[in-house]
Amino acid sequence: MSARLNYAAIAPGAIKAQYGVHTYLEGCGLPMTLQELIFLRVSQINGCAYCLDMHSKALRQAGEGQQRLDAVAGWREAHGLFSAREQAALAWAEALTLVADTRQVPEAIYQSVKAQFEDRELVDLTLAICSINSWNRLAVGFAKGPQPDAESQKAAAA
Repeated sequence: MSARLNYAAIAPGAIKAQYGVHTYLEGCGLPMTLQELIFLRVSQINGCAYCLDMHSKALRQAGEGQQRLDAVAGWREAHGLFSAREQAALAWAEALTLVADTRQVPEAIYQSVKAQFEDRELVDLTLAICSINSWNRLAVGFAKGPQPDAESQKAAAA
């Protein structure tokens, strides 16, 4: 499916504001690898192919191993691959992303993330989760997908 409309061209002020959040997050002190893992997991939940492509590439460029990338969707069962801090952040990201379905964030998940993050970090982590959910909804809603690279084009043609 091709993109439904070019939201960035139609509402550049809105996209500029959204990038403002991104700029804040880049300087907030949360490790970029942690943020990118969160962005990847939330994008998996939301089925956002554009963001999955972008954030998996960013993680590989940052030196992240393929094994961890492959295991993000099953992080709970990937014993030894993710730190306690990453696990708490991933659980928080999932709970907030799925809050429309659950209508709550379980206290155990909150206590787990609270034990791993200072208050300011927790606010920043929550903002990062909100931000990627917004980007996902723009890309999914307007059918923006990744541009296939040469290898993907070749595989799709086979």
